[in-house]
Amino acid sequence: MKFERVIIIRDKTRLEQLIERFNSKAQAKFYIESSGGDFEFFELEHNTFYESLSKIKESITGILKYKVINRSFLPTYIFTEQDLVLVIGQDGLVANTAKYVNGLPIIGINPDIERYDGILLKHSPNDLIGILKNVIKGNYVTKQVTMAKAKLNDGQVLLAFNDFYIGADSHVSSRYSIKFNGKKEQQSSSGIIISTGAGSTGWLSSIFNMANNISGYYNIDKNDCGTTLDWNDNKLVFVVREPFLSKMSQTSIGYGIITENKKLIIESNMPTKGVIFSDGIELDFLNFNSGSSVEIGIADEKANLIIS
Repeated sequence: MKFERVIIIRDKTRLEQLIERFNSKAQAKFYIESSGGDFEFFELEHNTFYESLSKIKESITGILKYKVINRSFLPTYIFTEQDLVLVIGQDGLVANTAKYVNGLPIIGINPDIERYDGILLKHSPNDLIGILKNVIKGNYVTKQVTMAKAKLNDGQVLLAFNDFYIGADSHVSSRYSIKFNGKKEQQSSSGIIISTGAGSTGWLSSIFNMANNISGYYNIDKNDCGTTLDWNDNKLVFVVREPFLSKMSQTSIGYGIITENKKLIIESNMPTKGVIFSDGIELDFLNFNSGSSVEIGIADEKANLIIS
């Protein structure tokens, strides 16, 4: 694969978001400090990010062309096979980017190792020149990550790097029918979580923690509930949150492993405010109201993270 340019994906810093909200840096500072906050924290974070971004641009110059695009343009930006994708930001930005780049290799750069965990950001700005030279020679290793795919009956598709949420967009009951492994029932719950291996240590783990706490309280003698999916396993885990048993709703389908031959089908019974969103990004969603059905399976595309 011959790369011609680097596409740098970034998000606005928290300081930039504050300035947008309050119209000026001075007003943002006044609001934060009058509330007892530390405005200097946001300034330092902002400055560190731009120092890292500047170093990245300097490293790329003379090796490849580059273009910087904001996270908000990801859904509409058209990537080509000649693009090498570089993400600078927090881990969530890597997850969000992977859904739109059609399997292109991704370099994750941690701009601020003092603040960001960097589970998906394996490199620092200082590493970039060496990485680029190796990538151009074809001398690099990627880690493949399985993603989930939601396909609606009207043809709309959404991918997830970490997880899907399916249900109501507010704290009301999510109503739907669920079909899995040859069984189907009506349910009322707090929604359904579908997780990839990469996402299994996130939202999904909090549900397992809750179940384990309840089991421990009642001294139930059984192994801890959880999952050990690897990031590249062709499997997904789904869990129904807080299913409610009534004359009109059942609870026997609450957990399962989705594979290439075993998919999850959900039909919405919500007149309004039903949604499917991925990776915790509520603005990245599909409407899921009455008349809509969705098939959840494993995406054909894999995320390819450059690790060395």
